[in-house]
Amino acid sequence: MRQISWADRGQTLNLDKLIEDGQMPVCVGASRLGTVQTSGQTMTVWMQLRGSSWVESKEGRFRLHACQWIAFEKESRPMIQSGRDGLVVGLSLDSDALRALNQLADCGVYAGRGVVNRNETRVALRLWREAARADGSAMALRPVLLHLASLQSDLGDVVQRCPGRSRLRKRQVFGRMQRARMYLEGNSHRVVRIGELAELTNFSSWYLSKTFQSLYEESPQSLSARLRLERAALLLRETDMMIGEVASSSGFDNCCSFARAFRAKFGTSASRYRESLLTGSAKIAGASRKVAARA
Repeated sequence: MRQISWADRGQTLNLDKLIEDGQMPVCVGASRLGTVQTSGQTMTVWMQLRGSSWVESKEGRFRLHACQWIAFEKESRPMIQSGRDGLVVGLSLDSDALRALNQLADCGVYAGRGVVNRNETRVALRLWREAARADGSAMALRPVLLHLASLQSDLGDVVQRCPGRSRLRKRQVFGRMQRARMYLEGNSHRVVRIGELAELTNFSSWYLSKTFQSLYEESPQSLSARLRLERAALLLRETDMMIGEVASSSGFDNCCSFARAFRAKFGTSASRYRESLLTGSAKIAGASRKVAARA
């Protein structure tokens, strides 16, 4: 039996428990500090409609903001917690639903994350509601599954570049590479070893590094370093943490190595980067006060 399941106002929803009870929810959601613990038997895709949510999975920790989506393989078992004003909806896709998508559009849904515009978000919500009201059959899910595939249409060319003689093998390789990429994104607070990614994907370190570089035109080490510096810049913008704390929270052993890497990336020191942001904010606030005074 398929149904819609919802976690609201601090409630916790465990999909494994529902499946044990003979239920197989397709449409799930969380709002106002609600939490959904997903099952290891289904792939899940989530879209943030309002506010924000925290996501914890085997690939690490992520923050979802409005008009962002994220997808996980079943092995990831993500836990989704909506923010106080958050609203997030998702699909729990079993093997039958994924096979139906392959038959409908000759494509798949892969682990990953991205951003959509408000119009696409509204379309996704409408199709999600229609799927929630339907009987859960493959035909009823067809519109929302095709919409999911369209969100990842830009990945088609990347899949074709994957090594493998068959289309199925290419998809399998790409799915594992996407998990490796998400692992780097979910662990931007520390240095990630190649061995960790190799263990996650069940590939050798050599094969992983070579394939990753060919698909994303960036090595795992380079992407990890870039993500850590982008995290540092975010912390400088949004927190009052000291420079040393920012460096430590971004996986740097000492302030000297952080200072060199930050200057090479952004062309200025971390302290001046923050000062420029504060100066810009002060100018905007001053202009706003002048406009208000004239009014």
